Amino acid sequence: MLQTSPDETPAPAPAEEARGCLFALSQPPLMIFLAFIGTLLLMGAVHDLFLD
Repeated sequence: MLQTSPDETPAPAPAEEARGCLFALSQPPLMIFLAFIGTLLLMGAVHDLFLD
């Protein structure tokens, strides 16, 4: 069985840099995916408005 003394505490984990939504949106693969989805939605809207 592992024995530890009460005053022995584990070292705190290194704090990771806080990354928010703007960091996620700055990633090229995500922006390419969102642009592709936006293009599909735009093509569908144009098709419904003008070609139907």
